[in-house]
Amino acid sequence: MEWSKIFNPKEMNSFQFIALTGVIMSALAQLFLHLWGKEVESFHYLYLCWGTLFLFGTIQNLRHNPEDDHHHHHHH
Repeated sequence: MEWSKIFNPKEMNSFQFIALTGVIMSALAQLFLHLWGKEVESFHYLYLCWGTLFLFGTIQNLRHNPEDDHHHHHHH
C-alpha cells in the first residue's frame, strides 16, 4: 500500500484534496463561529461528509493503476 497517496497532498486525487480543503475551511469557520459566540446546529455533519469524500477518494486513488491510463493522441 502506498501510504503517500493518503498523506502527501501532491499524490492525492481531486476528491481527497477537496475533502482536505473542506475540513480545513470548516474547522476555520467553526473556530470563527466559536470566537463570535455563535453555534450552528449539526455543523459537525460537515466533517462526516468530508471524511466520506476523503475515504472515497482514497479508495479510488489506491485502486488506480497508472499503467491503465489511456492517452489520447491528437493528430493535426
